[in-house]
Amino acid sequence: MEALDDILLFKPYFKSVIWGGNRIASFKGEALDVVRLGESWEVSSVPGCESMVSEGPHRGRALSEMCRRFGSRLLGERVYAKYGDEFPLLVKILDACDNLSLQVHPDDRVASRHSGKPTRGKNELWYVLDAAEGSRIYSGLALGLDAAEYERRVADQTIMQAVSSHPSRPGQFYFIPAGTIHTCSAGNLIAEIQETSDVTYRIYDFDRRDSDGNPRQLHTSQARDAINFSFPNPIEPTARVYTESTDSVVNTPHFTADLMMLSGEERQSAAEGSFTVLMVTDGSVEIRTPRQTHMLTRGHTALIPASVVEYTLSGTATLLKVHC
Repeated sequence: MEALDDILLFKPYFKSVIWGGNRIASFKGEALDVVRLGESWEVSSVPGCESMVSEGPHRGRALSEMCRRFGSRLLGERVYAKYGDEFPLLVKILDACDNLSLQVHPDDRVASRHSGKPTRGKNELWYVLDAAEGSRIYSGLALGLDAAEYERRVADQTIMQAVSSHPSRPGQFYFIPAGTIHTCSAGNLIAEIQETSDVTYRIYDFDRRDSDGNPRQLHTSQARDAINFSFPNPIEPTARVYTESTDSVVNTPHFTADLMMLSGEERQSAAEGSFTVLMVTDGSVEIRTPRQTHMLTRGHTALIPASVVEYTLSGTATLLKVHC
């Protein structure tokens, strides 16, 4: 049986978008020759946008191939029983050099109805890595809406007045469940943890034009079906900053996110029945297993297979620790 006894590091998939900038490269401390780099897909099994193992005996293999090859040894028995050999999370870094479009993600039911086949919706978490002065996060409804009022506000371009607005600052957590209207202004650098899904319904795009001068496509009716119109709408945590290590900052049926503030050395055990994703958001950390040692610096992410039952972290760092 082929061994899977060490941590997996990946070459991310870099995505150029209309609202992207140049901060991901500096945040990672790398030279990246990508114009308008808006998204670094750190851990992804989305077809066409996959992470590739960057070193070790599995170098060059896509994450989806790793899941098929190793199954529960990578994913964990509980995760494998629920998802089969599909990797259930997508982990990104976003650089909003311009405003993101106002959008909503559907739940499984709405996503499946609109696609005509079983399709996963999207619950996600935003963690603010950096924020320019005056930047904001928009999440949830600021006032009561129904479907008719929503459509009127989209038509007359006043929909942003109905969305809750929060001053953005590093360290904030925002949980954005399916059905929650959200966006962020220019100036935000964000770590995003989400279900493996690329389904987004665009509501409003600030009358932005593509390179050919055409307005970007909106999904007004699909979004209307997906939006949670209950009010008040914000979901905890919203705009919350934690000042010490905190388990289960977000705990959902789809994923759990912990915040680690490491100073020194800590022994870690595998999550029960699951893999673990570690993203360094500040500082650097040494990860040791019985076989190898890896150094992970700011802006870099590791996947710890379920088969790695114990490992040691040492250094001074802030980390997001995510499992299913």
